[in-house]
Amino acid sequence: MTKLDLVIRRYEEFIALPWAEGLAGAQRAIFVCYDPADERRLRARIDEFELATTRAGHGWLRVDLTDAFAEWMGTMDYRDTYFEYPDDLTTVLPEFQEHLVRRIRAQIDGCGASDVVALTGVGSLFGFISVSALVGGVAGTVPGRLLVLFPGEYENNTYRLFDAKDGWGYLAVPITAHQEA
Repeated sequence: MTKLDLVIRRYEEFIALPWAEGLAGAQRAIFVCYDPADERRLRARIDEFELATTRAGHGWLRVDLTDAFAEWMGTMDYRDTYFEYPDDLTTVLPEFQEHLVRRIRAQIDGCGASDVVALTGVGSLFGFISVSALVGGVAGTVPGRLLVLFPGEYENNTYRLFDAKDGWGYLAVPITAHQEA
């Protein structure tokens, strides 16, 4: 059995459990952590996550963030200038984060307390905005569960996107190929 098979099976087992009520948004988040080298394989198997979710009696909404930055940048009047002087991008990245939070909130508007909102493509945000800040901006507005398909690692209560040096602690439920107690 591959690590990806294990992650999918652990997600199936977890999502089928009864959901606790009265949890804060951060506690309703689920991070499926996987090896970044498995990104394409995971995307090819995304339907297995949806199937596990619907079999457990929950709704499913996938929000793919892969092209979010490119789409947003395409609307910018001064995009060519930012490409000539990329250091200037730091001045508008907070706007991108706010835009993305608003976009996700609008997409989840019709979701209910038994639905799973799955964020895919979060790796494409690396270097532009913090996944932790994005999750913090939307987790509390997801009435059900927020699933983040996370190409990185979880160890000692710390998440690291793409095995980056810096990580952050978060209250989400981690699902990994190597479960910690």
